[in-house]
Amino acid sequence: MKRGGVERSAWLAYAWLAVFFLAPFALVLKLSLSHTTLGIPPYAPRLDLSQGLASVVALVRDLNFDAYGRFVSDRLYVDAYLSSLGYAGVATALLIAIGYPMALAMARAPRGAQPFLVAAVIAPFWTSFLLRIYAWTAILKPEGWLNLALRSLGLPEVQLLNTDAAIYLGLVYAYLPFMVLPLYAVLERQDQGLLEAAADLGATPWRAFWTVTFPMSLPGVAAGALLCLIPMTGEFIVPDLLGGSQTLMIGKVIWSEFFQNRDWPAAAAAAAALTATLVLPILLHQRLQARTLSR
Repeated sequence: MKRGGVERSAWLAYAWLAVFFLAPFALVLKLSLSHTTLGIPPYAPRLDLSQGLASVVALVRDLNFDAYGRFVSDRLYVDAYLSSLGYAGVATALLIAIGYPMALAMARAPRGAQPFLVAAVIAPFWTSFLLRIYAWTAILKPEGWLNLALRSLGLPEVQLLNTDAAIYLGLVYAYLPFMVLPLYAVLERQDQGLLEAAADLGATPWRAFWTVTFPMSLPGVAAGALLCLIPMTGEFIVPDLLGGSQTLMIGKVIWSEFFQNRDWPAAAAAAAALTATLVLPILLHQRLQARTLSR
């Protein structure tokens, strides 16, 4: 009975992925292989189910790979793609540096206080993501709350809005819970007796951390890094509101191609290439995890 329940759960998971990932990705892939036109919608050929098999044959015959050629040859796409990976990589490193001490402190806190600490980390999700980023524009703009506080203290004003620092600040603020929670889940389950054994063997607290705590928490580090790196690479709202119009990230390029240039095949090709690339770290993580479990 249990085996049947597990198999049923697996099929439900596959069905969920098919409906909410594979089907939308297939639609994006189909758009990326279309031609740009002036019609509504602005691409061709379009699949007409009323024509049956003839429409499918015409669709396959007219597949167009020009959008992928432009994605590789046009420097704008390449620079935006590399810039997005750079922003996401630096922000992920900052998230690990900030989130790990927070998660460790939560895991070492008294048992009764831990639910309140977890709720404090989750609390920002109760407010709209867009509103929270808009709040940072009110804080960082030249006449905002930050410079108002600095002036009241007699300190020089700073210009953070429309800078890389503002982008990193917004990314770290927005995705910090995605780093803290996986780390906390791993650290909270660790056996404290191992640290006591390391201390009995003469290890200092710092050495015990690097030889016991940190290696055992690497699955949480990897999970948090993937949860943050993947969505941050395609982020649009944070660079648009905090980085200004000159910020070059692939999410902004895709939005511009869709809604300003109305070049849906080019935007879909960029989105499909980005999705295919970001799936690779997930597959690598799963392979390493399976190898670790087999050992």
